Amino acid sequence: MSLDIPGRPVLDAAAPDHEMSRMPEPAFKSEFLRVLQARGYIHQITHPAELDEAAGSGVVTAYIGFDATAPSLHVGSLIQIMMLRRLQQAGHKPIVLMGGGTTKIGDPTDKDQSRPLLSHEQIQANIASIKTVFAKFLSFGDGPTDAIMVDNDEWLSRFGYVEFLRDYGVHFTVNRMLAFDSVKARLEREQPMTFLEFNYMLMQSVDFLELERRHGCLLQMGGSDQWGNILNGVELIRRVDQKPAFGLTTPLLSTASGAKMGKTAAGAVWLNADMRSPYDYWQFWRNTEDADVGRFLRLFTDLPLDEIARLEALQGAEINDAKKVLAGEATRMLHGAAEAEKAAAAAQAAFEEGGLSADLPTHETPRADLEAGVQLADLAVAAGLAGSKGEARRLAQGGGLRVNDRPEPDANRLVTAADLAGGVVKLAAGKKKIVLVKPV
Repeated sequence: MSLDIPGRPVLDAAAPDHEMSRMPEPAFKSEFLRVLQARGYIHQITHPAELDEAAGSGVVTAYIGFDATAPSLHVGSLIQIMMLRRLQQAGHKPIVLMGGGTTKIGDPTDKDQSRPLLSHEQIQANIASIKTVFAKFLSFGDGPTDAIMVDNDEWLSRFGYVEFLRDYGVHFTVNRMLAFDSVKARLEREQPMTFLEFNYMLMQSVDFLELERRHGCLLQMGGSDQWGNILNGVELIRRVDQKPAFGLTTPLLSTASGAKMGKTAAGAVWLNADMRSPYDYWQFWRNTEDADVGRFLRLFTDLPLDEIARLEALQGAEINDAKKVLAGEATRMLHGAAEAEKAAAAAQAAFEEGGLSADLPTHETPRADLEAGVQLADLAVAAGLAGSKGEARRLAQGGGLRVNDRPEPDANRLVTAADLAGGVVKLAAGKKKIVLVKPV
């Protein structure tokens, strides 16, 4: 698919993002695009032949932006981080763009309501916390293929309002902006979109232009929900600077059962260890649905494709071995080999040997509350084993809620100090979630 239409106004020529279909699958020559295609990263791409030629003939600099709306990214962002990793592995240069400026606005894509506005101090604190994850996946430095990290607040906050409108607003039409899914869907649902949010796509386009001018960046990548925003940047560069620019998106991930990737009953699967323990992270991957194992191994590990094909073909109970490999590889990449091994050993002790491990997740509760008695449903929710009291009750009634390895059908039952065994109460939901309740 080529979006370069000679002789026509570039920004108004391309169809809205909802009219774009997934690109056909050509035979790529460059290692970068061959790997992305073989592992399932490519959903949409602009100018595929040009990008393939550029990636095969020299170093391509590419970026992905990450807004700092929380102190940690969650596993839903991991496919983007892995794509930067694939880029660097193929001999190209990744740019991690932290959204110090765009976070002040809030990306309206796929949102029914405006994001809460964060202060500059909150955003900078979030960025400082998020930064630590990227060094686990990328090599940073001053070399030609070393990754760099930049913050778009560096240029976005320096623009004067009139200057910004005169320099860039002239290249965008409201007609086209209203046609993008991110805007159209909000309006069709009669959900308000502020003028502040409406400007987000202009700011993202200017990010790409700035990175092209400062660092020779030719490619912006992101999830498929960013397709419209990415197109704007590609076309802005091609129109204003008359230089090649490209866009590439990944599919939005959901599990085989249709659940959003990275969401659990206990909430988001955070990447920072202080927000989700290595053990819980390991368990998240261990709980992968059978139908997703091969796909997730290709996307989230560095295992060779032939080994992944072997693991994906396992049948029956043996598929659990593939899930353990997935959990181990994913945890090792994020938290290191030692933490991955500890998590696997803790899971084996808890589930296969029926024992306790010091590496199991713990939930601290006031000793006085435990002595008075805490309703099991409340404790299950507080410990992250259930998303609500109703879910805890359904788990209990189905025999899936256990206290010290004994099924407990009554979610209203009080858990007390009498349930302490070895100084903790072992709570389990289903076969794969265990939390040690520790009085403090």
